Amino acid sequence: MSGNTARRRRWPLVALAAALTVAAAGVAGTQLASAATTGCRVTYTVTNSWPGGFGASVNVTNLGDAVNGWQLTWSFTAGQTITQLWNGTAAQSGGAVTVTNAAYNAAIATGATVNVGFNGSWTGSNPAPATFALNGVTCTGAPSTTNDVPSSASPSSGPSNPPAGRGPCDIYASGGSPCVAAHSTTRALYAAYNGPLYQVRRASDNTTRDIGVLAAGGYANAAAQDTFCANTTCLITIIYDQSGRNNRLTQAPPGGFQGPAAGGYDNLANATAAPITVAGHKAYGVYVAAGTGYRNNATNGVAKGDQPEGMYAIFDGTHYNGGCCFDYGNAETNSRDNGNGTMEAIYFGNIKVWGYGTGNGPWVMADLENGLFSGVNAGYNANDPTVNYRYLTAIVKGEANHWAIRAGNAQSGSLSTFYDGKRPNVSGYNPMKKEGAIILGIGGDNSHGSAGTFYEGVMTSGYPSNATEDAVQANITAAGYGR
Repeated sequence: MSGNTARRRRWPLVALAAALTVAAAGVAGTQLASAATTGCRVTYTVTNSWPGGFGASVNVTNLGDAVNGWQLTWSFTAGQTITQLWNGTAAQSGGAVTVTNAAYNAAIATGATVNVGFNGSWTGSNPAPATFALNGVTCTGAPSTTNDVPSSASPSSGPSNPPAGRGPCDIYASGGSPCVAAHSTTRALYAAYNGPLYQVRRASDNTTRDIGVLAAGGYANAAAQDTFCANTTCLITIIYDQSGRNNRLTQAPPGGFQGPAAGGYDNLANATAAPITVAGHKAYGVYVAAGTGYRNNATNGVAKGDQPEGMYAIFDGTHYNGGCCFDYGNAETNSRDNGNGTMEAIYFGNIKVWGYGTGNGPWVMADLENGLFSGVNAGYNANDPTVNYRYLTAIVKGEANHWAIRAGNAQSGSLSTFYDGKRPNVSGYNPMKKEGAIILGIGGDNSHGSAGTFYEGVMTSGYPSNATEDAVQANITAAGYGR
């Protein structure tokens, strides 16, 4: 929120619960001789539909040997046309569609899943494609093995990779609410992601270095940062977006409040101020001291108006303050307070000016602009408890006149629901007026008096189900924060 603010709004898209599992595997007669096992499974889900248009999510699971570079093909039979696609590039000739991998998701390990999403147009009817093919092999859902199995099998997920085979964003896509932003300095949030997580700049010569993962779908390569930043200091300059929509976070510009850095910008985080281990791997979080903030005011695909969305973040539950406002989520695109309902973000801290829960805090609340809300009423809500897990999973999600807060221990256990109901009974929050910027560590108007530490977080298109979020929480606890 702002120095006196909260946030957000978004249009409800009509969910078509059409989940079509098509699946995968055929014998690859034209494959390389070393590719002894082929096969794939495809799940095609229509996530949203409106007059003349629809959104869809396509999950492709590799059931054969590892793939490095892929094309997925299918045919539309009723004149549908792809108008926008992410996590790859699309070519369409008549009904024939070819989707080619993006640079960051070219590798699909055995058992791994890659997701593409798209918006399309239709008239009359919108049947799902009958078959899919991965690199020319029809996806039938069962692997096929030839006799020329190479002596060294394709690599399986080793100690550099999280254990689940799917990342949080793969899970959201399977649930029909794909990620439109995915930020982390600790690990990949897709099983196939093999690109940079963040960028650091060192003080000694002002050069920069991208910090990636140890393996596709794996943990951050903190050793690369340590080597690059040896004997000097480094700042985190970019937190990359793993979703393919380029919704990266960079130094927040001035807005309703001027930041302390040159030109009124906010400070950047010290790259070494929040060291942790994740499944035995060294990693670094984003340490937000007062005056630090990140933002993107020109995003792609983030909810606007009263559209539905979800978001989660993993925070250090012991690092907080009563300043405004340690947020992650949807905010105004001009860095100013544009009124009630122009934000929808996760807040974490113990400020009590606009709202609070039981105990002394900190609390997970929703910053909806000009109000931090923990329930339907402004101010105090008894169902919002103090939470201070060392690693905290915090969730806020919203759709038309409905929103929820959930949270849990990111190291173990399940999520709890602190609120699930109607929009606040205060004027301006129904319908919402979300603008679609993304903020981290600050309020919507660039209020920057807050403190906190961020490890990972995503924003979705569509309102995630509790079951989807429960599966994401299981993935988070399996990732091994603090272990």
